[in-house]
Amino acid sequence: MTPAAPLARRRLVAAIVVALAIIGAAPAAGVARSRLQAALGPRFALVLTLAVAAVVALAVGRALVAARPFSRARLAAIAAAFAIAGAWIAASGNADPAIRAVELVHFVEYGVITFAFHRVWRDRPGGLVLAGLAAFIAGIAEEAWQWFLPARVGELKDVALNGVAIGCALLVAWAVTPPRTAPAAGPAAWRAMTPMLAMVAVALAAFIHLVHLGVRVDDGPRAFDSRFTAAALDEAAADRGQRWATAPPLVRPDRLSREDQYTTEGLQHVQARNQAWAAGDAATAWHENAVLERWFAPVLDTPSYVSRTGHRWAATQRAEAETRAGVAVAAPFVSAAFPYPLWRVSPWLVWSGALVLAGACLAAGRRGPQLTPAASS
Repeated sequence: MTPAAPLARRRLVAAIVVALAIIGAAPAAGVARSRLQAALGPRFALVLTLAVAAVVALAVGRALVAARPFSRARLAAIAAAFAIAGAWIAASGNADPAIRAVELVHFVEYGVITFAFHRVWRDRPGGLVLAGLAAFIAGIAEEAWQWFLPARVGELKDVALNGVAIGCALLVAWAVTPPRTAPAAGPAAWRAMTPMLAMVAVALAAFIHLVHLGVRVDDGPRAFDSRFTAAALDEAAADRGQRWATAPPLVRPDRLSREDQYTTEGLQHVQARNQAWAAGDAATAWHENAVLERWFAPVLDTPSYVSRTGHRWAATQRAEAETRAGVAVAAPFVSAAFPYPLWRVSPWLVWSGALVLAGACLAAGRRGPQLTPAASS
């Protein structure tokens, strides 16, 4: 063990602690965001955007002062990072300014995480990639944690956003804290990266399995995608109906509790039905209501923190919807209520692909010498 190894390990532990702290703060961040949005109203998006811009400008400005003089390549890297971030937000950012402002926070979070991991491997072959992969694993873990929690959302699009934020942070990290010597690429770098690549493959498979795999449920002319099979939906409906008869969910779930995915899916169909009805699309509203009546009756009938009167249509409104929909009530219909993709792919296919890829990475990595993290000044 070299004298620098203990320092490197301490930096690695510190980087992991930073990542875990940011991931673990998701519930508190959600509460803070809700309260800030309630306090600021329509000014929330502008205030948050300006705050993020100020934090980024201060951090980069201080780093620039500390790292002078600069080469053209390093200045170009910083410019590229800001250009990539701006292009990504412009191309894929949410239409809601408030949500788009929240997405900007990812660039701050993953800037901090990436810089922390960059300190560990800065002067080693493949160190930049190692830091990015470690931060990306943290990004996958955070989105899985947010999917687990009520009132938070985690999906592959957000994992990709984290990846872009990490890439931008790596460009800035290389520019402001470059390696003291140019690390040589080659077998040593590959040897260091392959275990982390294998971990990324497994982590992505686990996330996709957890969040994005589903089934198509058919119900006469209607069909919809769900995380539950038809049998599981019936079982969940019976369970909720029995439990909620004496203990309806009148209080919003605790921020650290597990989200009830059955209830969430039901509320997504309620939202789709109500939006379609408000837009004058009686056929879609009718079919979404039929899905709710067949598969999510407890969500319709039970008072909750969302609606103290439940969500079931009155008989007169149901009859009006059927009349307005006309022959469309018997036409084929596929619900689009689910807010992000559910892929009807076998978990065995996802996992076999991930494990083959991980195994190939590990096997390829054996060709190079062992590499351990080293510290930098």
